[in-house]
Amino acid sequence: MSVNVLRVPPTICFGEEAARRTGAEARRFGARKVLIITDAFLVSSGTIDVVTKSLSDEGLDYAIYSGVNQEPTLAHVDECLALLKDSGGEVLVACGGGSPIDVAKAVSAMAVNPGRIQDYMGADKFSLEGLPVIAIPTTAGTGSEATAVTIITDTRRDIKMLISSPRVMPKTALVDPLLTLKMPKGLTAATGLDALTHAIEAYVSRKAQPMTDLLALSAVGLISQNLPLAWAEPGNIEARRQTMLGSLQAGMAFSNASVALVHGMSRPVGALFHVPHGVSNACLLGVVMDFSLPGDYQRYAGVARAMGLPDLGDEVKTAESGAAAVKAIIKQLQVPTLTELGVSKEKLDPVVGKMAEDAIASGSPGNNPRPATKEEIIQLYYAAL
Repeated sequence: MSVNVLRVPPTICFGEEAARRTGAEARRFGARKVLIITDAFLVSSGTIDVVTKSLSDEGLDYAIYSGVNQEPTLAHVDECLALLKDSGGEVLVACGGGSPIDVAKAVSAMAVNPGRIQDYMGADKFSLEGLPVIAIPTTAGTGSEATAVTIITDTRRDIKMLISSPRVMPKTALVDPLLTLKMPKGLTAATGLDALTHAIEAYVSRKAQPMTDLLALSAVGLISQNLPLAWAEPGNIEARRQTMLGSLQAGMAFSNASVALVHGMSRPVGALFHVPHGVSNACLLGVVMDFSLPGDYQRYAGVARAMGLPDLGDEVKTAESGAAAVKAIIKQLQVPTLTELGVSKEKLDPVVGKMAEDAIASGSPGNNPRPATKEEIIQLYYAAL
């Protein structure tokens, strides 16, 4: 009999105004000085004011690094480590989308472990526990606040390094739907579809387990039924609350069950063509689902039922209806295609072989219900155009 393990942050606070707990949580870790890792928009828009006020109310000093305005790179990690040393920060507060949170995880670990972050690419290579990370997401999508994974881009090698370890799991996740209200519609769509991909892939993954199944199916339902409304009505707090809850659940699910072929293929698209992660997932999700259905019609039928679709009395037809519904949501949210993002056949031709190899090397495609060869992955890239 197998033993299932579920790892999640020790403390998760969900709900409106959860971000007001930042200072109290930092104080609980014995902090006197805090480093906030965020992006420039969240500073200029005042989104992080609730975080800084909470720290000040607790009498804590803080420094702010606001340079994470794109997907995280080695440069971001190095700059944050230098500021951490100069500021004397003892706790990291990551406020933003997945990028600031991923940078915070990497900085947390590298503050106490030797070498450079690229030395730790892969799984379970950190020997020492990092500094405490308080993760405060401002998007409903990546689920990074609840995962033991960080993805850092090595821009010299054009590689997105996946680094996983329980030692990079945030100690506290403060999940506050109010912080998502200023998200533009395009970002709402991209991050929400990223979360939907997490939920679907966690459920169909070969590493799925009963505990992740519950989280993944709940997330599929919450996101598929609320994301379109949150996108169409940006001020609809209830739709944003339910979408964010689904994103949190999806993060907990995939962190333990892993992801599959979509994510494996998505990382090279981001690394080589600088397409945002959520957008590249959305561009690939439909074609990969169509390819993967024969690998486990029963699981994909479960996805369809979680979306609220009727059981058609036939697993194949029910699964196909779910794939069609997912593609309809992607179309409804007006996510641009890879072609519209400038990824042409001419640009793809010379690099697509390496992209397929990098996708396989990531390990994620090995979890897919239907295995994919290098040649099949290449054809899926062209189909996604």
